[in-house]
Amino acid sequence: MARKRSRARHTERKPGFFARVRGNFLTGLVIVAPVVLTIYLIWTVVTFIDDQVVPWVPARYNPSTYLDVNIPGFGVVIFVLFTAIVGTFTKNLFGRQIVRLGESLVDRMPIVRSVYNALKQIVETIFSQSEQSFKQACLIEYPRKGVWSVAFISTETRGEIPVRVNEPEMLSVFLPTTPNPTSGFLLFVPRRDVVLLDMDIEAAAKLIISAGLVMPPSAAEIAAGRRPAGARAPVTAG
Repeated sequence: MARKRSRARHTERKPGFFARVRGNFLTGLVIVAPVVLTIYLIWTVVTFIDDQVVPWVPARYNPSTYLDVNIPGFGVVIFVLFTAIVGTFTKNLFGRQIVRLGESLVDRMPIVRSVYNALKQIVETIFSQSEQSFKQACLIEYPRKGVWSVAFISTETRGEIPVRVNEPEMLSVFLPTTPNPTSGFLLFVPRRDVVLLDMDIEAAAKLIISAGLVMPPSAAEIAAGRRPAGARAPVTAG
C-alpha cells in the first residue's frame, strides 16, 4: 500500500509552465475579450456616424476647423441633436402633416415603399413602449411532453386564434433559441399549460444565452442565503 501511495504521488505532477500560461491566458481572455469587443463596437459605430454626418456640417461650425484635429463623437452629437429637433417638430400638427405627405409620396414608389415600410416596422418594434415588452418568464412543455423549455410571455392571446382552437384562455409565448435569444418561435399555449417563474426576464435571458451554465437560484434559496443570485447550480446525474 505504501509503495502504491508513493507511486501515485510521483505520478501526480504539477502542470507545466506552458499549461499554466495557457490557463492564465484563457482566464484573462474571459475578462479582456468582452471589454475589447465592446470598445471596438462603440468606436466603429461612432466612427461610422462621424464619417456620414461631419461632412454635412459647415466648416465654420466644425471644431476641427479651428483645432486642426478631428473630435471623435462630434458627428454623434450633431446626429442626436438633429434627431431630437425632428422629433420635436413632428409632434405638432404641421409636422405630422408633412410626415404624412412624405409617406404618401413614398407609398407611390413600388420598391422604395416596401423597403421603407419594412425598416419603419423594425424601428418601431425596437423602440416600442415598455408595455409591449415581455411580461414574465415561464416554462412550457416543448418539444414534447415531459421536456420543459424556458420561454417569455408576450401577452394574452385574443382574436381569432382562441376561437378557432376552442380554448378561451391562451397566452402568446415567445420561445427563444440558445445561445441567440433574438430568434425563436411564437407559440400560443393554453394558460393552464404555462408554469410561471419567479426569475425576471434578465435572469431567464442569461440562462438561455449561457446554455444552462448560469442558473439563477430560486426565491427561497436567495432568502436563505444559500447562493448568490446568478450563481451556478450543481448538476446531478439523474
